[in-house]
Amino acid sequence: MPTLNKIGTVLSRSSRTPATEPALRRLRIALTLFFAVDGFLFAGWVVRIPAIKAQVGASASQLGLALLGVSAGAVATMMLTGRLCRRFGSDRVTVGTAAMLSLSIALPPLTHSALELGLVLLVFGIAYGGLNVAMNSVAVDLVAALRRPVMSSFHAAYSCGGLIGSSLGGLLAPHLSPTVHLSLLTPVGLLTVLLAGRVLLGTPLQAPPEQIEPEQIEPEQSAAPGTVRRTGLLVALFGLIAACSTYGEGALAEWGPLHVQQDLHRGPGIAAAGYAAVTLAMTLGRLSGTALLVRLGQTRVLVLGALTAAGGMLLAALAPLLPLVVLGFALTGLGLSNTFPTTIARAGALTGPGGVAAASTFGYGGLLLGPPTIGFLTDAVGLPTALTTVSVLGAVAAVIAYGVRNIGRPA
Repeated sequence: MPTLNKIGTVLSRSSRTPATEPALRRLRIALTLFFAVDGFLFAGWVVRIPAIKAQVGASASQLGLALLGVSAGAVATMMLTGRLCRRFGSDRVTVGTAAMLSLSIALPPLTHSALELGLVLLVFGIAYGGLNVAMNSVAVDLVAALRRPVMSSFHAAYSCGGLIGSSLGGLLAPHLSPTVHLSLLTPVGLLTVLLAGRVLLGTPLQAPPEQIEPEQIEPEQSAAPGTVRRTGLLVALFGLIAACSTYGEGALAEWGPLHVQQDLHRGPGIAAAGYAAVTLAMTLGRLSGTALLVRLGQTRVLVLGALTAAGGMLLAALAPLLPLVVLGFALTGLGLSNTFPTTIARAGALTGPGGVAAASTFGYGGLLLGPPTIGFLTDAVGLPTALTTVSVLGAVAAVIAYGVRNIGRPA
């Protein structure tokens, strides 16, 4: 999942309500559960895409447009979620959007046309995007309170939840209809929200929304105009890397299982196993992300990650044998695992929260363009060839990352 900046919810360090160390540990566990259930629910939807595509009778391009609803809903709600976080607090918005996501996961299999599916996925995307903005906002504050760089552990929990969701989906898909399967995920999500939400809401971490001053939100603009323009260009370049990365993540999630089922003629359980390989690789990559950054530096992590993703997707798209396809998926997931978070960190080092917000928006642009692009290309040249666009963009990301290697923080 892409790392989302808490847009406009920067809080005063001095006005935080103190929390004890045990309370912070409980809060970290609760927030980890929110990240995990987010990945779990999203993976449950992903592994049933082929079955729901057949149910609504959608072509590849029609499915691509329907899938656009997820990203469009997420993008549309980003700024609104930032305002809601400032008004009501990120913790409350996290709980509310997680409950909404848990309920909306049951809706896609109830549709009977591509149009209905797209509208339902718009609601799903609003909940998904809102939850990611809000819980990342809480995570930023918690990282500051703990004074330890634990952000990667939250995103590893997201990947771990995705691994569990896709593995469970693979086991259930041959035996349960999408309607029954996804309906069973709703109580799991709501129970998690109930248990983890009590801790999240009961552990004050940040200042009340009314204590936030407007001048705390925007960074000072004291640089010369030429420097500002140059910095803005660099942020845009890092944003392009982010977009290339999220394009690949979206392709893996929304078209990978269909590739296995449609082009390799395997069942839904095997198709889910392919996505499980992706989430396992991304989990391992994110768990080792901090160590890799310390050992290799940001530039090498970006370049090697993008090239690994490019080679992996080329293998997954064109290999005729299932084991090679799954290996390609895993390599792609491993390569992408730290690309987006590292890019966001580079953008943030240049301009602070504004850079993070801009790069995050670029990233969602990649998710926005990916599904319909691959859908239209699939109708024209076939899904395997369409998936090779991920490799092309991976190579582009590597070139950009190498080109800006001496800019910003040292690699």
